Amino acid sequence: MSETNDKFKLVIVSGGTSDPSSTRMLADRIAGRTADLADQRGENVAVSVIDLRELATEIATALVSQLMGPKMTKAIELLGEADGVVASAPVYKAAPSGLFSSFFHVLDNDLLIAKPVVLAATAGTARHALVVDEQMRSLFAYLRALTVPTSVFAAGEDWSDNDLGRRIDRAAVEVLLLMESGFADKVRSESWKSYQHEYGSAGGTELDIDLGSDLMRLATGGSADPR
Repeated sequence: MSETNDKFKLVIVSGGTSDPSSTRMLADRIAGRTADLADQRGENVAVSVIDLRELATEIATALVSQLMGPKMTKAIELLGEADGVVASAPVYKAAPSGLFSSFFHVLDNDLLIAKPVVLAATAGTARHALVVDEQMRSLFAYLRALTVPTSVFAAGEDWSDNDLGRRIDRAAVEVLLLMESGFADKVRSESWKSYQHEYGSAGGTELDIDLGSDLMRLATGGSADPR
């Protein structure tokens, strides 16, 4: 957690595939507004970007082999150090893009525990507006992230609508307040062991497992009775 006058680390994850990308533009507006609000409060927000179109090959490799390339490794490091996240996805056929979903599917389930996340999405039509709350919010609930109450969706006609700016403002305030609270760090320091972790992914706390128990000896091909 960053103290006042230090930098909060806000990471954009953009699933846009075009350049320029409306998905990236929306995420930039949210992150920029968050930084502006922080500045007004005497704080600083450092924004980093994970552009998934640049990781497409490594995401596919990770899906089939669980091997992380250098760009994926860097992205994971950024998310691990983040105080907050803006996750922005393009919507195709009533679902977040496969590239966006696949990236989060291959991440360690512990990586985003309690981290504040702004959910954002873009689409060509307002018919996709519920995708953010029906599908993206459930994905991040599974990852045990703390999604802010206000999601931000932009169809083509929304870019000139003042209501989009108001939603961006609300989401920016929410994520900034959560970053200021240090909630994620407090969970990690005070409640980490109460979460279910996959072996090898719990930040070292899995070492508390008794490897000499009957169950663990059986799991590794030994006998239940060591005598």
